[in-house]
Amino acid sequence: MKAAPFDYIRAESLSHALAALHEHGGEAKLIAGGQSLVPMMAMRLARPACLVDINRLDSLKNIEVSSHSVKLGAGVRQRDLEFHPQLASHLPLIKQGIQWVGHEQTRNRGTVGGSLVHADPSAELALVAAVLGAEFTLTSSQDGLRKLKAADFFLGPMFTAVGETEALTDIEWPVWTGPRVGTCFEETAIRKGDFAMASAACQIQTQTDGRVTRISFGLGGVDGTPLTFPELASQLVGQTINPDTAKQVAHQAAQQSQPGSDMHATGAYRKHLAEVLLTRALLDAYAQTSCSLTG
Repeated sequence: MKAAPFDYIRAESLSHALAALHEHGGEAKLIAGGQSLVPMMAMRLARPACLVDINRLDSLKNIEVSSHSVKLGAGVRQRDLEFHPQLASHLPLIKQGIQWVGHEQTRNRGTVGGSLVHADPSAELALVAAVLGAEFTLTSSQDGLRKLKAADFFLGPMFTAVGETEALTDIEWPVWTGPRVGTCFEETAIRKGDFAMASAACQIQTQTDGRVTRISFGLGGVDGTPLTFPELASQLVGQTINPDTAKQVAHQAAQQSQPGSDMHATGAYRKHLAEVLLTRALLDAYAQTSCSLTG
C-alpha cells in the first residue's frame, strides 16, 4: 500500500516550519527522520494533507551538556546518542535504553523528538524520559514557548500534549550528580528491534552504607503511556534493596499496569513479565551503586 497524496514543504527555518503548521493546522505533520510516521502513512494509518520537513534545521540538532542537565534538540539523531562521548557518564540510562530502539538503520535516521512525539507506549526513549522526569519545550508561532514535564506530556497511546500548531523543539534531561548512581534498562521483545512486550527502567543513588537516597523507576509497553511509581519509590528511600524487597515492589508496580492482549502474549503474561523485568532492573541498578564511586 502507498501513502495517500500529500503536499510537501521543506522548512528553511524553525519560523518557516511553525508558520506552515499555523497555516495548515491539524492537517500538517512535521517530519525529520520519518522512521515512525512514514510506515504509518504507507499503511494509511496516518493521512496528513501536508508534510513539513524539518530535517535540515541545524537549530534542532544541538546537544548541550552541563553538570546538571543535558539538552537535546528534537532533531538529534538517535544514533548520535549512542556515540556521544559524554552521555555514558551524564545520562547512563538513556545510553542503555537507546540500544533497544529499533535497528541500527532506523537509529541512523530516527530522531529523539520524533520518537517522543510519536508516543508509542512501548518506546524506550519515552520510558527513560518519564523515569528521569525530562522537560519538553514546545514552540508555536502564536503562543511562543511552553514547557511540560514528561508526566504531563504523554497523554495516551500515540497521543501527547503537543498542540496542532506546536513543535517539540528540545528536551532537557536531568543529570544525577554525585557518586553511587546505578542504572538499568531491561526489555523483552519477540525479536531484537521489535516493539517491546514489556520494558523496565530504573535509576538509583545510595549512601555509602547502601541506603537509597534517590530512586526512580518505571514500566513501558504495559499501559497507554510509560508508567512511573513515585509513591512506591518514596517507600524505598532510606532502605537497602534485597531480592525480596525488589520483587515485592515490582509486583506492586506491575499490578498497577493495564497491558493488553494480542497474538504474541496475553495481558496477564505481560503483567508477569513487567514484574520480572522490574525486579531485575531494581537489583541490577542497586548493585551498580556500590561500584559507582564518582559522579
